[in-house]
Amino acid sequence: MASRPTGYGLTAELKAKQKAKYDIEREKECRNWIEGCTGNQLSDQELGSEHLQKSLKNGIAVCNLINVLAPGSVKKINESTMAFKQMENIGKFLDATKEYGVPSSQLFQTVDLYEGQNMVSVIDCIWALASQAQKKGYAGPVWGVKVADKNVREFDEATLRAGQGEIGLQAGYNKGATQAGMTAYGTTRHM
Repeated sequence: MASRPTGYGLTAELKAKQKAKYDIEREKECRNWIEGCTGNQLSDQELGSEHLQKSLKNGIAVCNLINVLAPGSVKKINESTMAFKQMENIGKFLDATKEYGVPSSQLFQTVDLYEGQNMVSVIDCIWALASQAQKKGYAGPVWGVKVADKNVREFDEATLRAGQGEIGLQAGYNKGATQAGMTAYGTTRHM
């Protein structure tokens, strides 16, 4: 992990805010889901963001996870302890997760996991992956919410024409509105 100063001022405030967002219960659910899907226990069983980061840092567990959900998503998982190989595993996981259907807005950055900069976003990404797995009919353990399917509605021409004649309430009511009593800018108010 890179040696970074602890930070002062705004940096320290943001770090504290991020640390306050971290939820141990959600981490437990995340761990249980990963272990349930892959059938392997994570390397570090203690709770806390540092321990989860240590378990997932090399990218092997998350690559195995996406390969369970979508077999063959990550063709070659690097077992090396070299930093760039581990970050390559994380990158492959992120690419496969996006391909699986998780929106890019819910993905994390590689350094968020590798350096432990934002473990909340890592857990959120895995939660989004679990939700997408439910939508795709994954029969294994369940975590998260099922993503809704598209609900396209078709209206006939008569219904569409009827809707064009309506003035919605958001347009407001202006009957009787006048500028009576308004005074010019800067004049005194008479009581």
